[in-house]
Amino acid sequence: MYVELPEKRYYKIGEVATAFQVNTSLIRFWEKEFAIIKPKKNAKGNRLFTQEDIINFKLIFNLVKERGFTLEGAKQKLKNNPEGMFNKHEIISRLEAVKAELQKIKDQL
Repeated sequence: MYVELPEKRYYKIGEVATAFQVNTSLIRFWEKEFAIIKPKKNAKGNRLFTQEDIINFKLIFNLVKERGFTLEGAKQKLKNNPEGMFNKHEIISRLEAVKAELQKIKDQL
């Protein structure tokens, strides 16, 4: 899944939910279920997600929503082979970004 977010240091939960086209409750649920997601919280208690959190959400989204893993299966996959998952996902993300850019160019023609 290609997620288009502006380059920022922190993202609010609503921005993340909109980018992934899910509810904010799912974002909060995954935060509790997966230890790799660690948002910062401001004085009000609002969650602020970093670029690293977004990358982790992409991994989880790919495993759970696109590939059909259960939550336990996704946890095991991330635990057993984290480096391989990150490298593979990075390549897929770059290819999706190139595809999106080419699609924009095609639409302009």
